[in-house]
Amino acid sequence: MTDDSRTADDHAANGTGEPDDGWRPVGIDISTPSIARVYDAVLGGKDNYPVDRAIAQASLAIVPEIGDVGRYNREILGRGVRFMAEQGIRQFLDLGSGLPTVQNTHQVAQAHSPEARVVYVDKDPIVLAHGRALLAENDRTTVVTADLRNPAEILDHPDVRALIDFDEPIGLMLVGVVHHLNDDEGPGDIVEEYKKALPPGSYLFLTHFCASSPDAVALEKALLTDLGSGRFRTLEEIGAYFDGFESVEPGVVFLPQWRPEEPVEEPLTVGQKLMAGGIARKPTA
Repeated sequence: MTDDSRTADDHAANGTGEPDDGWRPVGIDISTPSIARVYDAVLGGKDNYPVDRAIAQASLAIVPEIGDVGRYNREILGRGVRFMAEQGIRQFLDLGSGLPTVQNTHQVAQAHSPEARVVYVDKDPIVLAHGRALLAENDRTTVVTADLRNPAEILDHPDVRALIDFDEPIGLMLVGVVHHLNDDEGPGDIVEEYKKALPPGSYLFLTHFCASSPDAVALEKALLTDLGSGRFRTLEEIGAYFDGFESVEPGVVFLPQWRPEEPVEEPLTVGQKLMAGGIARKPTA
């Protein structure tokens, strides 16, 4: 890492995953759970704190497959980015990107097309701290600290405009993030603002918690109580985010069903149905 303040992954000397006594997070509140860090904990990462791990463990008690769900979301991210790259997309705007992990958007996109450009956006300062390593090694990738609830701020941000050409097709990514917008925040209107800014031929890639079972409803209640966000919506509600765009087959489905690379056994488990998503294209005419 290039961050002089050093990050948690530099310190696990005692084998517990806790930072050592010589490290203190700078500008990061470790007493309040972070969506990005909870997700990292679910995936088995070490860039998280007890308050984050407590929520991850509570989620595990409700849906034992929760760690697999995180991996399903990472796997569809790879498949979705490769699909868009294969369609000629060379610039990606990844909103609510979370902490860097294996096979990030820029790694997948640039493996297909080295000239691909990627902007990560997240409101959590810990994401920027980790993202500085990306800035050091890759001039076609950047990280912006901003809240996706403010589309105008992000769309006009100079660092976004430096890499993203809004006259050319864009891959807009809202992977595992819109469910953290509560109903009273107008998630549909927020997504619509981003869709309007996309040029024709662009793609919207979105995944979302799905109200697919009693366990899903129980997990939603726990997340809303402990984390303050995590709305589980129906397949129909998730599909509405793509209104006006041309759906890419197989449409909005549970994550393992979206263009799988290996056969998927039926019936799906509770965990396999915990999230749904898809990709759609903005019409050219």
